[in-house]
Formats: sequence, C-alpha cells, structure tokens
Amino acid sequence: MKIIKLNNIWKIFNAKKQNEVQAVQGINLEIEQGDFVSIIGPSGSGKSSLMHIIGLLDKPDKGTYLLNNQEVNNLKDNEISKLRSLKIGFVFQSFNLLSRTSAINNVILPLIYQKTPNRKEIALEKLKEVGLAKRIYHKPNELSGGEQQRVAIARALAANPEIILADEPTGNLDSKSGKEIMKIFKKLNEQGKTIIIVTHDLNVAKQAKRIINLQDGKIKK
Repeated sequence: MKIIKLNNIWKIFNAKKQNEVQAVQGINLEIEQGDFVSIIGPSGSGKSSLMHIIGLLDKPDKGTYLLNNQEVNNLKDNEISKLRSLKIGFVFQSFNLLSRTSAINNVILPLIYQKTPNRKEIALEKLKEVGLAKRIYHKPNELSGGEQQRVAIARALAANPEIILADEPTGNLDSKSGKEIMKIFKKLNEQGKTIIIVTHDLNVAKQAKRIINLQDGKIKK
C-alpha cells in the first residue's frame, strides 16, 4: 500500500522576483507503508524543502500530495495540523526537548494536546521501548546526546503515528550513539513503522532499504 504519493511537486521561493529559487522541481515519489527510506543530498539540494512538504509543514506550489490516498494540498490549516499530529512523528537533529522538563513529561506533551487518556502509561511504555526506563525523571541536561535523541524518538512515537520523519537524527551525536539510534529506527521499521530519514551522511543513508538522492531540487537517477 502506498502511504505517500507525490506527483510533479514543485516548491519555488521568491517566484515573482529575479532571484527565484526552485527548491524542489517536479519530484515524483512513492513510499510504501512499512518502507525505510533515506533522502540524501548536499546543502541546497532541496532536502529540507521536500521534508517540509512530506511532513505537512509546508505546501507545494505545484503538484499533488496523497497521504493514505487523501489529497492534502487543499485541506485547511487546522485539518492539516490534525492529520500531521495523527500520522507523522518528528525527530530532529537538535532534539527539540523542553530543557526544564523531565524525559517522561517531554514525551507526555503531545498527548496533552491531543487529550489522550492514560498519558503517563503511554509515555513510560515508549521510553521503555527506546531503553530509557531508568531515566524517565531526568531532564535533558542530565542526559547524554544519544539519550536525548531517544527521548525525542519516544515523543515521536507517543501518538502511534504511521510515519516517523527524522531530520539528520544522528547529526549531533558521536558515532557510537549514532549507531544505537539507527538500530532503534531499524527495529521500529521491523515493527511496521514507515521511516523516512533526511541526511547528508551516506553511511547513515545506506542503512535504509532505499536511498533517494537529491541534486538541485530533483531526484538524481
């Protein structure tokens, strides 16, 4: 089953000015449910723009985006926000944790917004999944970089999304921690999650089942 289908996607910045930038140019991309895909390319290749479109953080200027066979381009902002919170979990290079908040409360946060019952039990379960059962009351400054990223992954899993979208998830980590984080992604994929990793690191990209190589806003054949 195709969970994501992009058809002739374009993203253009400063379209009415002389310094127009075509960040994404006519991209066609299909991602199957349960796939493990890496999107790789140098700075300026369009990785971030494509990630923002896939993650429903931005809309394309042209083309269609089907998520679970639903056209998302014409949805209202509140409809897109709801769809994003239900379908996609985000993991970022800089972790994006609340610095004065414990690991478990960082994971609980998105569940509060969704008014999910049994929030603490769910958060504890997700922290156990990533191997942090004994660190749940530690704040980010009491955790290593790898542990902070584990908290971020647990937070992304809290709402049980179908897709995990990770932006340079090993970029701020040492090699050992990076390998441990990639093992978690592989395990999640084995459990049926669709994993999409955006990276500039070929060694990270090679651990996915499929590599999408971007160059100048286009998929390099």
